[in-house]
Amino acid sequence: MHKRKEQPINTKIILEYLSALSRNNNREWYHEHKEEFQKANAQFEDLLQALIWKIGKFDSSILHNKPKDLTFKIVRDTRFSRDKLPYNPAFRAHISSKGKRPVPVGYYLMIKPDNQSFVGGGLFADMFKEATTMIRDYIAHNGEEWETIIQQREFATYFTVKGTALKNVPAGYEKDHPQAAYLKFKSWHLEYPIKDEELSDTEIFLTKATELFHMIKPFNDYLNNALADLEMPTR
Repeated sequence: MHKRKEQPINTKIILEYLSALSRNNNREWYHEHKEEFQKANAQFEDLLQALIWKIGKFDSSILHNKPKDLTFKIVRDTRFSRDKLPYNPAFRAHISSKGKRPVPVGYYLMIKPDNQSFVGGGLFADMFKEATTMIRDYIAHNGEEWETIIQQREFATYFTVKGTALKNVPAGYEKDHPQAAYLKFKSWHLEYPIKDEELSDTEIFLTKATELFHMIKPFNDYLNNALADLEMPTR
């Protein structure tokens, strides 16, 4: 089990390293500063562990996770991208009952300097056609529950459903369906921006992030009910 260090979590180390990587996005600099990466990554994993414990108070399904299993690599796959910068200067993680896999959906955290950090939830990936169909079908048949969740006052104050979407309602669904706007979506996710200064006090950030994730849980539960029978492809 990942043990919390006696020293407090220092998010400044994370932001300073990522800012430096952003300014020096090349392999030579990255390898010369591997020790700084390891220190920043350790702070991020400690932050994740603290979040796991806090989220676990209202969602025990995520408590078994180890932080290192939830993070995404900062090395970019540039083979099919016009952007050939080798690194993504951000620390990212997805916390769900099955780790960082996109399904079941869970709680997402990205720390990126210059006020580009956010916490979120839902389905970010839209390449799984079966998942998209299952959620569309579920919304089509459970529209009132969907509206109850997204129109809940506190939720609506902080979140608007985002995602890639088609221009028109896809074939097989009523064009005048009450949730027609959401049936166009191919992915359904939430994001709440976090400014750099909000990360400076770790305890305040952890409290706020936990409150936001608690608000996200009914949305995640809805999507996970829709995806209950989905079998994710194995690599």
